Amino acid sequence: MALRQTYTVLLPFPTGGGHWSSVGQELDLLDVEANALRSAGRLALKKTEVVEPASASNPAKKAATKKAE
Repeated sequence: MALRQTYTVLLPFPTGGGHWSSVGQELDLLDVEANALRSAGRLALKKTEVVEPASASNPAKKAATKKAE
């Protein structure tokens, strides 16, 4: 099964049914769907950040407990 990637709209283009995309809109498209739009400079592939597991980068902190005096 083909994977979709997230693209950001740089220049508006018709999306069908009389609707248009808007600048900054994020779309999940197949590579074949985005190929011509990227060539025309209307789309840019959204940069994805690699997320590290929370346990590896920041150890979990225990909640401070207050004792009733």
